[in-house]
Parts: sequence; structure tokens; C-alpha cells
Amino acid sequence: MVAQGKTGRSRPARGKAADSRPSDPEMVQLLTPDGERVEDPRYSVDLSAEELRGLYRDMTMTRRFDTEAVTLQRQGELGLWAPMLGQEAAQIGSGRATRPDDYVFPCYREHGVAWTRGVDPLNLLGMFRGVNHGGWDPNENNFHLYTIVIGPPLLHATGYAMGIAKEGADAAVLSYFGDGASSQGDVAEAFTFASVYNAPIVFFCQNNQWAISTPTEKQTRTPIYRRAAGWDFEGVRVDGNDVLACLAVTRAALERARSGQGPMLIEAFTFRMGPHATSDDPTRYRESSLRQEWEAKDPIRRLRTYLTTSGQADEEYFAQVDREAEELAARVREGVRSMPDPDTDAVFAHVYAGPHALVDEERTEFAAYQAAFEEGN
Repeated sequence: MVAQGKTGRSRPARGKAADSRPSDPEMVQLLTPDGERVEDPRYSVDLSAEELRGLYRDMTMTRRFDTEAVTLQRQGELGLWAPMLGQEAAQIGSGRATRPDDYVFPCYREHGVAWTRGVDPLNLLGMFRGVNHGGWDPNENNFHLYTIVIGPPLLHATGYAMGIAKEGADAAVLSYFGDGASSQGDVAEAFTFASVYNAPIVFFCQNNQWAISTPTEKQTRTPIYRRAAGWDFEGVRVDGNDVLACLAVTRAALERARSGQGPMLIEAFTFRMGPHATSDDPTRYRESSLRQEWEAKDPIRRLRTYLTTSGQADEEYFAQVDREAEELAARVREGVRSMPDPDTDAVFAHVYAGPHALVDEERTEFAAYQAAFEEGN
């Protein structure tokens, strides 16, 4: 149900998540939810059968990794996990649009983008287990470490983009954020600097419609991509469940940035199928019918349908990908379980440069708390 505001603009009815139909002229779409290939005069992409199958494999592998990480957290092997279920097309499509010399700044849910940049999935899990502060060298893959704080990664990314522009590098920066982060002042500041200095950066917003329990309608009266106009750079909305559209639009935006035409904002309109994080219960704040509606727009299913109907992949290929995905899950499961247990005392070690009475007191109290569990056993 959609209500009309006083200005005549469509806005979601109270209590409902925002929606965007396949016929929405504002949204770039190249592959419909039914798996039908369509054209958009603004953007196009011409991929071989092998490249299309590769995108399917990417999404399937990362989804299986993601679901295994959720299981590991439920089993007590990880302290927390931020699932990406339903957002595979936005991440794989945009990630595959980058060149090796581009630099990517993720937030904390970009597991699919990490995959496209060659980061071992197992390396993503150390931080969520509490055994390291990142797990990979960001300069090896031009993929920055995850940043749990919402908003600041865009400032970091903009500063980096300004730097490579001054150096005359033929590269661009791709920076990710969510619809929730769009309300942060850091994002507005990043847009200002990027616009004023014509930085070679693409801002990629994964609008999954829920900032934890806050729906997008409670954060903005207009689509997020339109905010770019306030900073005098281009913005576009893309079907975030369409891997082909995400690839085409991001590729064009990055090339535009590299050619000196400045920043661009991409809003990938998608849906978070699961919880915000494993500490969250989405059934407490949204209707189950919303997930059912978006399952019909599943990004993997629609590409599989297209590959099948166009004769570019068969059941044997899909079965092979499923086997690879299970092998990946088994490797991740074994790898996580072989990681050391977190050093619970480490959290107190570097709070101050030297000893501190309050920290010492807290350390003692925490040690006693842990000992209580051991005595109970």
C-alpha cells in the first residue's frame, strides 16, 4: 500500500517498508525477478556465458559461506556475525565492476565484495571470533579492513580518493554504506569533500530498507540516490537484486570517476532477508510477508532462471557449484574451529599507556566473573 504525501510524492504507508516495482522508471534493471533479460538505454552490459556463470558461482559461494558463518555463531564459535542474505547481487555485481588497482572501502557486511577482491573468506571471521582486528592486509587486495562504526568509512574513502587524484593515479575508489548510515553526518561531510574536490569515488549504498529496526521511511522522505543532487553530482537507483544491473551501473560509475568526472552515488535497492546481525530478531519489528515478497525477487534464483532458459548453464553445472559451496563451508567450519580462543584479558591491556586503577579493578572483577562459571562446572 502506498500513500500520497501533500507534495504528490509517493511514500510508503505507515509500518511498511519502502518498495520499488520492476516498472519503476527510476530504477535500472537488466534482469527481472522472473529471469527475463531486459534493456535499459542508460546502461548496458555484454557478458559471455562463462562470465554469467561466474556471477552465479560468486553469489552461490558467498551465500553458502554467509549461512555457515551464521551457524558458527549460533554454535558459539563466533561472537557476532552480520549476514548478507539477499544482498548477493548488489555486492557481487559492484565488486566485479572494479579493477585490481581500484581501492574498496567496505563497512562490515561486504562479504561478497571481499570475495571478488580475492580475500579468503576465512580471514573475515577472525575479528568476529575476537582473535584479531581484521585478518588481512588491506594493501594486498586494495580492500580495506571492516569498520564497525557507521559512517566514517566514507570519510576515509574520500580522503584516499583525493590523495590518488593528486598523485594522478588512473584508479577510482568504491565506498560502501547502508541506508542507516545515510543519516550520519560523516556521510554528508564525505559528500561535501568529494564534490568540492571532484574526487574519483563511487558511493555505493546498499539500501536493504532496515537500519536494524528502523525502516527507511523513518530516515528519508525521498529516495537516497536523489541526495546526490544536493552536492551537485550524479545519483542513480539500481535494482539491488539484479547482479547484471549492479555490475553495469557500477562499472560505468567507476569509469566516470577515473576519467575525472567526479563522484557518483549508487543506491542499490534490495532487502535484508535475515537479521541485522545475529543479535537481532527481525520478527519483532517487521512482517514475515515482507520476506516472502522479496524471496520471489531472490538474486540467485533469477540469474539461475536466465541461465537455464537461455541455455547457458545446465543442472550439472549448478550441481557442481553446490558441491564447491559445500567444500568451502567445510573448510571455513574447520578453519574457525581450529582458531585459538579469544584472549579475554587482552581487552584490558591497551586502554591506557600505563597501569590504571579502574582498569585493574575491572580486570579483577571480570576474572572473578569467569571463574564463577568454571566453579559451576
